Amino acid sequence: MSGLVRFEVEGGIGTIRLLRPPVNALNFEIQDGLHAAALEASGRRDVAAVIVYGGEKVFAAGADVKEMQAMTYTDMVDRSAALQAAFIAIARIPKPTVAAITGYALGAGCELALACDFRVAADDAKLGQPEVALGVIPGAGGTQRLSRLIGPARAKEMIFSGRPVPATEALRIGLVDEVVAPDEVYAAARRRVEGYVGGPAYAIRAAKEAIDRGLEVDLETGLEIERMQFAGVFATRDRDLGMAAFVEHKKGGAQFEGR
Repeated sequence: MSGLVRFEVEGGIGTIRLLRPPVNALNFEIQDGLHAAALEASGRRDVAAVIVYGGEKVFAAGADVKEMQAMTYTDMVDRSAALQAAFIAIARIPKPTVAAITGYALGAGCELALACDFRVAADDAKLGQPEVALGVIPGAGGTQRLSRLIGPARAKEMIFSGRPVPATEALRIGLVDEVVAPDEVYAAARRRVEGYVGGPAYAIRAAKEAIDRGLEVDLETGLEIERMQFAGVFATRDRDLGMAAFVEHKKGGAQFEGR
């Protein structure tokens, strides 16, 4: 994993930390580090949920423009695949994920936040897709994930104008899920996902898969995805424990094993 990205685990919650001050510009090394961290988070059984965090000052203020400036079309054809793969790996972590946003989440930084299930932002944070000011468009999921999250018209306005959206507006339009004081962002992100620690990991995984995959297809196909995931969790130990606890009126509910 890159020295600019660190993955650490505490109390069943993994944190992917960006370590490139002052603004965590997402250069190629960080992109590859994010991919590696996502794969580690996905595979570790001691991780029930994941926080993506840029630190106390800035989440991520975009890609590294200086690194991209000299790139040709064919250079970007090759590199864009790795960029997309890194953010897809974040989106496909089979556990609840939350972006803890301080300062700015702009361009690729906003796209990184969009790849998470939830977003907690500081009350002075700003989010946006300012790529048009560089004569380009979002290339790490912004045109797709943003429009699915807040609707096509609002996404077009943000992307066409490139304007940064303040946290209060981001909350109102559904771009973020919670706004807190700047020094409370990481703690709020942990609170949002700590309830999943010790939970039925494979049922949560199946629910996330059904929702995310279902959004990509028509309703009938989505219902079939749900049906298959629903049937699949009947093969888990946690299903046995959960239903037995319910039938037996077990005080405190089931003690899930995550298998």
